[in-house]
Amino acid sequence: MREDALATRLVEHYEATAESPAIRLEEPYDADGRQGVVDLFVRTRTPEPVDRVIELKADAAVRRATGANEILRQYRRMERYFHVDERHALRPKLGRTEPGARYLLCFAPTPTCVHHVAENRTLYGSIDPDARAGDVPAVRTVAFLTGLDGDPVDLGLVSVNGEAAFGSAPFRRAVPEGSRLAESLRAVDDDLIEFP
Repeated sequence: MREDALATRLVEHYEATAESPAIRLEEPYDADGRQGVVDLFVRTRTPEPVDRVIELKADAAVRRATGANEILRQYRRMERYFHVDERHALRPKLGRTEPGARYLLCFAPTPTCVHHVAENRTLYGSIDPDARAGDVPAVRTVAFLTGLDGDPVDLGLVSVNGEAAFGSAPFRRAVPEGSRLAESLRAVDDDLIEFP
């Protein structure tokens, strides 16, 4: 599975689930001399603006990376500098009821990505979900994508950095039966994963 296929499914999901989302692929940012590009940027209104800044990782990216530290450096750099760029700045709103930014690191549900995350579960699991974009509350999520083959509305995430640690009983319950993720978890036939 390639990152462009993941991006396509995410675009279809937000077009199907949000009213008039602003969606940009390969969105550049430049803040304090720090330049970068995020795979996908989605701004929705609920009615306040909520930004989803998404870094996608499929097999090729996981294989090319020198390790989880490299992937996390890229993710944390995105988080630190994306909203500092004046073009993407978030402003505090009175009465905001949910986070204004969601920083997502999404892995493809493939055996290669599952093995990588399993080997590095402590690093990925250590990412604190609570964050801030300046004065605006934010959330960090490291997760596998699910529901890639069905209706775009059903696209989902199974987090590895929330309350359900990778491989835990709550994590296993969150994995949809018969999904690519469930199959990939079963396909990794070593001591890293015990999946029924």
